Amino acid sequence: MTEERIRAQNRNEAPLQTKKVKFEVYGQEMMEKNVRSCGNSGRIYLPPDWIGHKVKIIKVE
Repeated sequence: MTEERIRAQNRNEAPLQTKKVKFEVYGQEMMEKNVRSCGNSGRIYLPPDWIGHKVKIIKVE
């Protein structure tokens, strides 16, 4: 258990991972995908025309 979760439990608060925040992002395209397992990590496939461009990933659930 991480220190943050222990501190949150001691204060009877939800850990930071469960609190929702609002992001405002400006961009050109958006898509919604599920992260798939890949070894010890996760992977998202994006269109090849996105290669070389800056993207931002936001966990929504």
